Amino acid sequence: MIHENIKKWHDQTHGKFPGGLDALLADDIIFYSPVVFTPQEGKELAKLYLMAAGNTFGGDNAKKGGDLAESSFKYTKEVLSGNQAILEFETTIEGKYINGVDIITFNDEGKISEFKVMIRPLQAVNMIHMQMQRMLEELA
Repeated sequence: MIHENIKKWHDQTHGKFPGGLDALLADDIIFYSPVVFTPQEGKELAKLYLMAAGNTFGGDNAKKGGDLAESSFKYTKEVLSGNQAILEFETTIEGKYINGVDIITFNDEGKISEFKVMIRPLQAVNMIHMQMQRMLEELA
C-alpha cells in the first residue's frame, strides 16, 4: 500500500493528482517544518506550508506556475516501509546546493497524516527560512 500512496504524492508534486493536496492530506495532519519550532496541525496549515515549500524549492520555475518536476528539485532516494516513506531530495536555489528528506506517514485511508522535512547544510536552512517566510506571507 505504501507504494500506491507514495505514487499519489509524486503525482501531486507533478500536478497530476486529482484534488491535489486537499484530497491527499488528512484533516488532522501534523506538519513539521525544518525552520519552525512548533508542529503545524491541521490540513489548512499543512497545505499552506507545503504550497510555500513547493514554490520555494521549485525556485523560479514554481513562481512561473511550473511544477517541481520542471525545476532542479528531484527525489534521489526512497525508503518505503509499512505506512511510511523517507524521500531524499536535492535542489539548487540561488546557486546553493540543498539536500534533505521528506518523512511522510500515511493513515489507513491512504492520506498523509504526518509530514516532516529536514534539510542541510546550515546555509540552506537559513536561506530556506527567509524564503519560506516570504512565501508564507504572500500565500496568507
